[in-house]
Amino acid sequence: MFKYEHDFIDIVEVGPRDGLQNEKEILSIEDKFHYIELLSKTGLKTIEATSFVRKDKIPQMADAKKLFKKIKELSLTSNISFPCLVPNMKGYLNAKEVGVDHISLFSATSDTFSKKNINCSVKESFERMQEVATEAKADGIKIRGYISTAFGCPYEGEMNAKSLIETATRFLELGVEQISIGDTIGVGTPKQVYEYTKLLSKEIPVKMLAMHFHDTRSMALSNTLSALECDIRVFDSSSGGLGGCPYAHGATGNVATEDMLYLFHSLGLKTNVDLEKVVMASKFILNKVHKISPSKYFQTLS
Repeated sequence: MFKYEHDFIDIVEVGPRDGLQNEKEILSIEDKFHYIELLSKTGLKTIEATSFVRKDKIPQMADAKKLFKKIKELSLTSNISFPCLVPNMKGYLNAKEVGVDHISLFSATSDTFSKKNINCSVKESFERMQEVATEAKADGIKIRGYISTAFGCPYEGEMNAKSLIETATRFLELGVEQISIGDTIGVGTPKQVYEYTKLLSKEIPVKMLAMHFHDTRSMALSNTLSALECDIRVFDSSSGGLGGCPYAHGATGNVATEDMLYLFHSLGLKTNVDLEKVVMASKFILNKVHKISPSKYFQTLS
């Protein structure tokens, strides 16, 4: 047991984008930047910064261009990647204009979820992304793929491994460098995560896979252990446990970075991330959005 002791875990911090995107109170650029600046001092090497989307769809991200101009200055003095989500060619061109060099594209395993989210089927979403991916590769920009509803959909129920493999394979054909497997509404179980990941890794190199768990049913850490047993070494998390899904009723936030770090460090895994500095960043942003963190580790500090 714990065959992975001393292995290195790469944490992708998604708080500034996925964690904040659905907050109703619009934060200032200064507060967002300070949050990212605090996270940049923790040892994290990948911090998802923002998304270049329509401001009427996600008002919290309306300042993406102005915010990233400040982040670009920060990236020049650090060895940190600041990927940004782009939904289409317009978003890509806006991101490219301000110097984004790492983008994320997204789709799902569920057609119903995809249609309610971005008004197109899964197949159509890849047709849209093809142009962006082609352009990004020509521009030397890194691409990450997100798969939503990997284990379950709020509209279609439990999803099967076949759908996950088909969607992941499409991302592989787009030329992405990494694929994040998302338990969007937090219905995945350790057994399901283990079985799906084993099947998926037969088709996609395991080094290209990351896991993105939500803690709706308090299964995120158990699911993380299952993923570790499948040799997954990249995990998404959100400081303070911020985030959720506007298209999934009752879905709570992403698994907290603090809880993930406590788990990894207790197993002897290396992250090079300072847990207490992450807490400092979380305290700052939670105060700004007037939220109490669902993180169990965070709650022990109060």
